Amino acid sequence: MLETQDHGAVRELRLARPPVNAFGCALVTGLSQAIEVAEQQAAADGSIRALVLSGAPGIFSAGLDVREVTGSTETALALVQAFSTLQQRLARCSLPLVAALTGHCPAGGTVVALLCDQRVMAAGEFQIGLNEVQVGLYPGETIFRVYERVLGPARAAEMLGRGAMVNPAKALSIGLVDEVVDVNAVRDVALAKAQEYARLPPQTAARTRAMVRADLVRIYDAPRESLDSLLADGWVTAETRAAMLAALSGSRR
Repeated sequence: MLETQDHGAVRELRLARPPVNAFGCALVTGLSQAIEVAEQQAAADGSIRALVLSGAPGIFSAGLDVREVTGSTETALALVQAFSTLQQRLARCSLPLVAALTGHCPAGGTVVALLCDQRVMAAGEFQIGLNEVQVGLYPGETIFRVYERVLGPARAAEMLGRGAMVNPAKALSIGLVDEVVDVNAVRDVALAKAQEYARLPPQTAARTRAMVRADLVRIYDAPRESLDSLLADGWVTAETRAAMLAALSGSRR
């Protein structure tokens, strides 16, 4: 489900859960653990200096696994809790993170991308954005604040409120991604950006990065909504299950 490849001081963590790299509990937990291992190795010997998160050509991730969200209450709770842990791991990650968005990147895929330092997206008929409201999911204030940090208050409110998805060109124009390149070049460009981070003087770079991401860390240090309330009122509800089952049924047609 997760492939690891080192490119010198850059470690690539590639989502490999066909067909759409859906974030199920196992993949989410595995990604969290892989990031932790990389941070530990970096602290121990400095051999890892940056991370690239990538997907498969045509798809980065379709977001949270609909089957798990609409499964038993226990399954849904486990997934949401694991995804919350992953968000915190990404927000506090001591290593620079570059997202290689190799294709479609809705919902949970966008959340992961937003928590990276830079985002490189494939050109083409792909979509990115937080479309949770369209499938009956309440995104929560923490995710809104992360969106707002990247897009600004007005744009984030407008897009989140209607669950808007945009193509790569539009994503670039509004600052949701930093570069758009051919789908076959996404990983190479992302790796090159990560290598730029890896070549910086380590102590100065780490201190500077901690400064510029301090506002992001504060979002997770002092959330305005508890995870329990988010789960009970925004995820594990009859409306959510009905909307997501309808979406799942539509995807099978």
